[in-house]
Amino acid sequence: MLSQDLVPLPTARLAFRQMTEDDLDVMAALLGDPEVMRYYPRPRTREEAADWIAWNRRLYREAGHGLWIVTLRDTGEFVGDCGLTPQLIEDVTEIEVGYHVRAALQGRGYATEAAAACRDFARDVLDAKRLVAIVRPENLPSQRVAEKIGLPFERTAISRQELPVYVHAADL
Repeated sequence: MLSQDLVPLPTARLAFRQMTEDDLDVMAALLGDPEVMRYYPRPRTREEAADWIAWNRRLYREAGHGLWIVTLRDTGEFVGDCGLTPQLIEDVTEIEVGYHVRAALQGRGYATEAAAACRDFARDVLDAKRLVAIVRPENLPSQRVAEKIGLPFERTAISRQELPVYVHAADL
């Protein structure tokens, strides 16, 4: 069993830590931001952000991974979340790398840097054999992130919300 307090290694600019209930304000602001959530059916409520934190804390305990809080190494400033979660896509559960970056910090390469660290964690710590990114077709920035970290387009699928998605995937 993996230690439940493992996190990806820091990168040149970013650090990772587990979410706690104390992160509710920043996570509610992140997940409630219409710009950050523009490729989702809708922004999340504060209660849904609390559920998001609880879900990730449960994943840490049960799977040894989840979405982690991402901060700038130099200042500790909150960037967003990034990590690895189980996702059911067309009756198959896959490990997905996912992230959200504060709108004010988008376009600086933080998503790619964080996602690459999580890919390495999946390969080197979890010994995962495959990794996916599930991306809405209109979300070109996330498609580019997936490709930059070595997850090329694999196929079109239908999400749990019954929306079309692109599955980017690779064996690790």
